[in-house]
Amino acid sequence: MNRTTLSLIAGATALAAVTGFAALTAPDGTAATGAKPTTRLPVERVGLVCPAPSTSEVAETRYTSYTPTGTGTGAAPGADKAEPPTALLRPATSAPASGDTGKKGKKPKAPKVPATVTTPGKPVTAQADGGSVPAVTGTATGTLAPGWTVQQTTVVPAGGARGLLGLGCGAPDTDFWFPAASTDKDRQDYVHLTNPDDTAAVADIELYGPEGVLKSQFTEGIAVPAHSTVPVLLSTLTSGPGRKDVTVHVTTRSGRVGAAVAAADDKLGSDWIAPAADPAGTAVLPGIPADATAVRLVALAPGDDDADLKVQLVTPSGTIVPAGADLLHVKSGMTAAVDLPNLTRGTVGSLLLTPSDPKKPTPVVAALQVVRGKGDDTEIAFIPATAAVSARATVPDNRAKGSTLSLTAPGAAAQVKVTASAGSEGGTPVSKTLTVKAGTTTVLTDLVPEGLKGSYALTVEPLSGGKVHAARTLALPEDGVPMFTVQTFVDDRGTVEVPSARQDLGVLD
Repeated sequence: MNRTTLSLIAGATALAAVTGFAALTAPDGTAATGAKPTTRLPVERVGLVCPAPSTSEVAETRYTSYTPTGTGTGAAPGADKAEPPTALLRPATSAPASGDTGKKGKKPKAPKVPATVTTPGKPVTAQADGGSVPAVTGTATGTLAPGWTVQQTTVVPAGGARGLLGLGCGAPDTDFWFPAASTDKDRQDYVHLTNPDDTAAVADIELYGPEGVLKSQFTEGIAVPAHSTVPVLLSTLTSGPGRKDVTVHVTTRSGRVGAAVAAADDKLGSDWIAPAADPAGTAVLPGIPADATAVRLVALAPGDDDADLKVQLVTPSGTIVPAGADLLHVKSGMTAAVDLPNLTRGTVGSLLLTPSDPKKPTPVVAALQVVRGKGDDTEIAFIPATAAVSARATVPDNRAKGSTLSLTAPGAAAQVKVTASAGSEGGTPVSKTLTVKAGTTTVLTDLVPEGLKGSYALTVEPLSGGKVHAARTLALPEDGVPMFTVQTFVDDRGTVEVPSARQDLGVLD
């Protein structure tokens, strides 16, 4: 998702337009010399959206806000360097119109800010407990914008939504895919639509089951007012029996929204389903825990063609084919699912989906449903297919114990730098450079800031070689339940390409 600002995009587009026009209309009638190559500069403004964390009165939610260091000192053209940088989260509630001071001339009460970053390199945390915590939206500007990341972590120790729910707050967008959702009687899945902007958004929701698009009602033209959130229970959108495996497609007709699916299973636990990577011929789903007791793969081919996928597990020692599940046929527009029993066999791994015929790749979206524990002591999490980290990605809210980082190089070997930030309450950052061998998954559990107090952030930066996909597992056991959540690393897009232009007064003739 694009975290650059509209103003920056507009500025870059305008520069490109002027440069192109100058090249075609030089004063002497000949083509002007081309502009300098584009350069990469830090973004000046980014926005994030966090859905309402829980409706449980016993829920305990922690927000962790973090901006990494080392993005560079450049600035976008026209940026106001005198304006102090900010990184703020605010409740996503309807706001008064600009200039409205409320009754009797009093200014509206300022919303409580859950977490505010004041300087790059140090996480800031805040606690918000109970079932009435609202969705929040946030904006970071200036030097706090490049790479700004927020993690929302919720512990629900009891009840039907029991579990550890983790989500990296996402950038608003217009198109989202969520495989591994469900309308089954044992599941309560809500898609949360949050609008961070000053104007209303209009969204559509499509559901794909094993037989194709599900007949649904009330899924088109869903209004999401400005600065508000709308949760939609998936099972209310269709008639007839529930489906165990459903793929959700959220698009907007106007405006932008942040979207995530809250999945709660009466027997297994609960967690968030984050958006999957855009449809592609190859998919990587990193970070399956070593002690997973059940893994279910869900995939959809959204185009006109069926997909035949080769299923492989990328382990620390190499790439293997799961027994009895080496191939998956996905019919066009139909959600396919397969159980992968005894998949990890005691080692952390990542699932790799590739076209059976490399010459005929068919784009797919995919996600995993992962279970740890047995009997009444189980917990569930979801791992969506994720794109490779191109420049840098961060997952905040790591603890001294319980954090596992998985790095997967499905193709060529890759060299990667991993940094554990300073702690939110103290500690010195540490970094480590390592090589992920081709076709393997490397696991880190011991990279912790020196003298750590509080929680810390993990940042992954590819240095050379092939593509790297990453995920962080956070395990926080509670009363014998192996509670856990998995967050994939999504590139932070902390920089943007800006074209260079030279002065040419000929464009004014």
